[in-house]
Amino acid sequence: MPQIVEFPERPYVGVRGTITMTTFGLVADRIGEIVGWLAERGHTPAGAPFLRYDAVNLPEDRLVVQAGVPVAAPVAGEGDIFAATLPAGRYATVSHHGHPDRLAGVIDALLKWAAEQGLAWDMTEKDGTEHWGCRLELFRTDPRVEPDMHNWDTDLQFRLAAPE
Repeated sequence: MPQIVEFPERPYVGVRGTITMTTFGLVADRIGEIVGWLAERGHTPAGAPFLRYDAVNLPEDRLVVQAGVPVAAPVAGEGDIFAATLPAGRYATVSHHGHPDRLAGVIDALLKWAAEQGLAWDMTEKDGTEHWGCRLELFRTDPRVEPDMHNWDTDLQFRLAAPE
Protein backbone atom coordinates (compact mmCIF):
# COMPACT_ATOMS: atom_id res chain seq x y z
CA MET A 1 0.00 0.00 0.00
CA PRO A 2 1.46 3.40 -0.94
CA GLN A 3 2.40 5.87 1.78
CA ILE A 4 3.14 9.59 1.82
CA VAL A 5 6.58 10.33 3.28
CA GLU A 6 8.26 13.69 3.90
CA PHE A 7 11.90 13.66 2.77
CA PRO A 8 14.61 16.29 3.37
CA GLU A 9 16.92 17.41 0.58
CA ARG A 10 19.26 14.55 -0.32
CA PRO A 11 22.62 15.21 -2.03
CA TYR A 12 23.81 12.82 -4.74
CA VAL A 13 26.14 12.44 -7.69
CA GLY A 14 24.91 11.17 -11.00
CA VAL A 15 24.95 11.03 -14.77
CA ARG A 16 22.18 11.95 -17.20
CA GLY A 17 21.22 10.66 -20.60
CA THR A 18 18.43 10.64 -23.15
CA ILE A 19 17.48 7.03 -23.82
CA THR A 20 14.72 4.73 -25.03
CA MET A 21 13.28 1.70 -23.27
CA THR A 22 15.72 -0.49 -25.23
CA THR A 23 18.83 1.62 -24.44
CA PHE A 24 18.20 1.94 -20.69
CA GLY A 25 21.55 0.35 -19.89
CA LEU A 26 23.42 3.36 -21.28
CA VAL A 27 22.46 5.20 -18.08
CA ALA A 28 21.47 2.48 -15.59
CA ASP A 29 24.63 0.42 -16.10
CA ARG A 30 26.78 3.37 -14.96
CA ILE A 31 25.69 3.06 -11.30
CA GLY A 32 28.63 0.74 -10.55
CA GLU A 33 31.00 3.22 -12.20
CA ILE A 34 29.63 6.06 -10.01
CA VAL A 35 30.02 3.95 -6.84
CA GLY A 36 33.63 3.22 -7.87
CA TRP A 37 34.26 6.90 -8.65
CA LEU A 38 33.03 7.81 -5.14
CA ALA A 39 35.20 5.09 -3.54
CA GLU A 40 38.32 6.43 -5.32
CA ARG A 41 37.60 9.76 -3.61
CA GLY A 42 37.01 8.26 -0.17
CA HIS A 43 33.20 8.47 -0.21
CA THR A 44 30.66 5.70 0.35
CA PRO A 45 27.04 5.73 -0.85
CA ALA A 46 24.61 7.13 1.73
CA GLY A 47 21.68 5.02 0.54
CA ALA A 48 20.29 3.04 -2.36
CA PRO A 49 21.34 3.98 -5.90
CA PHE A 50 18.46 5.18 -8.05
CA LEU A 51 17.15 6.19 -11.42
CA ARG A 52 15.58 9.65 -11.57
CA TYR A 53 13.15 10.23 -14.41
CA ASP A 54 13.32 13.87 -15.55
CA ALA A 55 11.21 13.58 -18.69
CA VAL A 56 9.03 10.79 -20.02
CA ASN A 57 7.63 10.74 -23.55
CA LEU A 58 6.25 7.25 -24.04
CA PRO A 59 4.61 7.79 -27.46
CA GLU A 60 8.09 8.55 -28.85
CA ASP A 61 9.77 6.13 -26.40
CA ARG A 62 12.19 8.84 -25.27
CA LEU A 63 13.21 9.34 -21.64
CA VAL A 64 15.59 11.73 -19.94
CA VAL A 65 16.93 9.71 -17.02
CA GLN A 66 19.62 10.12 -14.39
CA ALA A 67 21.48 7.35 -12.59
CA GLY A 68 22.34 8.60 -9.12
CA VAL A 69 24.06 7.56 -5.92
CA PRO A 70 23.22 9.39 -2.67
CA VAL A 71 26.06 10.84 -0.61
CA ALA A 72 26.17 11.98 3.03
CA ALA A 73 27.40 15.47 2.11
CA PRO A 74 27.74 17.22 -1.26
CA VAL A 75 30.61 15.98 -3.44
CA ALA A 76 31.96 17.99 -6.41
CA GLY A 77 31.31 16.39 -9.79
CA GLU A 78 33.86 15.73 -12.50
CA GLY A 79 33.50 15.12 -16.23
CA ASP A 80 29.95 13.98 -16.96
CA ILE A 81 29.42 12.98 -13.30
CA PHE A 82 27.60 15.89 -11.68
CA ALA A 83 26.57 16.82 -8.14
CA ALA A 84 22.92 17.61 -7.42
CA THR A 85 20.27 17.41 -4.71
CA LEU A 86 16.95 15.60 -4.64
CA PRO A 87 14.35 18.16 -3.59
CA ALA A 88 12.76 18.04 -0.15
CA GLY A 89 9.03 17.49 0.00
CA ARG A 90 6.19 15.03 0.23
CA TYR A 91 6.59 11.85 -1.81
CA ALA A 92 4.17 9.05 -2.57
CA THR A 93 6.20 5.89 -2.04
CA VAL A 94 5.64 2.17 -2.48
CA SER A 95 7.95 -0.86 -2.37
CA HIS A 96 8.16 -3.69 -4.89
CA HIS A 97 9.70 -7.11 -4.30
CA GLY A 98 10.41 -8.97 -7.52
CA HIS A 99 11.73 -8.58 -11.04
CA PRO A 100 12.14 -4.96 -12.23
CA ASP A 101 10.15 -5.80 -15.37
CA ARG A 102 7.08 -5.89 -13.09
CA LEU A 103 7.56 -2.25 -12.06
CA ALA A 104 5.29 -0.93 -14.82
CA GLY A 105 2.27 -2.45 -13.07
CA VAL A 106 3.41 -1.09 -9.69
CA ILE A 107 3.83 2.40 -11.22
CA ASP A 108 0.35 2.21 -12.79
CA ALA A 109 -1.12 1.20 -9.42
CA LEU A 110 0.70 4.08 -7.66
CA LEU A 111 -0.55 6.63 -10.22
CA LYS A 112 -4.11 5.27 -9.91
CA TRP A 113 -3.94 5.32 -6.09
CA ALA A 114 -2.80 8.96 -6.10
CA ALA A 115 -5.61 9.93 -8.47
CA GLU A 116 -8.15 8.23 -6.18
CA GLN A 117 -6.68 10.16 -3.21
CA GLY A 118 -6.94 13.44 -5.12
CA LEU A 119 -3.17 13.94 -5.00
CA ALA A 120 -1.31 16.03 -7.58
CA TRP A 121 2.21 15.21 -8.80
CA ASP A 122 5.15 17.58 -9.05
CA MET A 123 4.91 17.14 -12.82
CA THR A 124 4.02 19.28 -15.81
CA GLU A 125 3.05 18.02 -19.25
CA LYS A 126 4.11 19.79 -22.41
CA ASP A 127 3.78 18.55 -25.99
CA GLY A 128 3.12 14.98 -24.82
CA THR A 129 6.15 14.85 -22.51
CA GLU A 130 5.86 14.57 -18.74
CA HIS A 131 8.48 16.70 -16.89
CA TRP A 132 8.86 15.39 -13.34
CA GLY A 133 10.15 17.40 -10.36
CA CYS A 134 11.41 14.18 -8.79
CA ARG A 135 10.40 10.65 -9.80
CA LEU A 136 12.66 7.93 -8.42
CA GLU A 137 13.23 4.19 -8.59
CA LEU A 138 15.60 3.20 -5.77
CA PHE A 139 17.42 -0.13 -5.96
CA ARG A 140 17.74 -1.56 -2.45
CA THR A 141 19.23 -4.89 -3.59
CA ASP A 142 22.91 -5.16 -4.50
CA PRO A 143 23.02 -7.34 -7.64
CA ARG A 144 26.48 -8.61 -6.61
CA VAL A 145 24.93 -10.06 -3.43
CA GLU A 146 21.59 -11.18 -4.95
CA PRO A 147 21.93 -11.88 -8.70
CA ASP A 148 18.37 -13.27 -9.01
CA MET A 149 16.32 -10.28 -10.19
CA HIS A 150 13.12 -11.97 -8.92
CA ASN A 151 14.41 -11.34 -5.36
CA TRP A 152 15.19 -7.65 -5.83
CA ASP A 153 13.62 -4.87 -3.75
CA THR A 154 12.83 -1.56 -5.42
CA ASP A 155 11.24 1.55 -3.89
CA LEU A 156 9.31 4.08 -5.93
CA GLN A 157 9.30 7.67 -4.67
CA PHE A 158 7.30 10.20 -6.71
CA ARG A 159 7.26 13.80 -5.44
CA LEU A 160 3.86 15.35 -4.86
CA ALA A 161 3.03 18.91 -5.83
CA ALA A 162 3.38 21.38 -2.98
CA PRO A 163 -0.01 22.13 -1.36
CA GLU A 164 -1.57 25.35 -2.70
